[in-house]
Amino acid sequence: MENDDDTKEDPLSQVKNSVSMEKNCCDEDTFRLHMVTWNVATADPPDDISSLLHLDFPKTPDLYVIGLQEVYSAPHRFIIDMAVEDSWSHLFMSSLAPRGYLKVSSIRMQGLLLLFFSKLAHVPFIRDIQDTYSRTGISGYWGNKGGVSIRLSFYGHMLCFLNCHLAAHMQYASQRVDEFEYILDTQTFDPKKTPHILDHKSVYIKRS
Repeated sequence: MENDDDTKEDPLSQVKNSVSMEKNCCDEDTFRLHMVTWNVATADPPDDISSLLHLDFPKTPDLYVIGLQEVYSAPHRFIIDMAVEDSWSHLFMSSLAPRGYLKVSSIRMQGLLLLFFSKLAHVPFIRDIQDTYSRTGISGYWGNKGGVSIRLSFYGHMLCFLNCHLAAHMQYASQRVDEFEYILDTQTFDPKKTPHILDHKSVYIKRS
């Protein structure tokens, strides 16, 4: 659901989805994955995101994957963010690094941002990291809409995380489907292992 442009809400109330889940890592072990998807509607980062990341929960995730949409990306701000770390990435890093997490990978395309964090103990077992993007705005020439993805091997299991921002409003539902299919078709990786998004063992999709 899209908010009207003139609707003003507290940024945390716009969180679309925040979930923790357990997935089989190998025959005997499990790992905890905490995923966040959030249309921040060009807002500045809040002062505290502890509740968003469940930092006070007794069981801590092994991995965090954060997908943001509509990060403020006016030309002057975007250039600054490319030169130095953007304020949203800095917020998540400053919140997670003291708790033993490392930012393994990130990718940004204008207002789309995807971050992948891991506990330090797992980092030696994360390999084959690749990221890519697809533009769907203005017939594929502009990156205000589209998708960014990160794929990797985690203990030998191929995972892919996709963060999308598609055409808004219900009257453009068919266009959203077309854009999503375009992203799935055009994003490619190492052809010897998992050349396309849906070839991975587990695929996690965040959309707005």
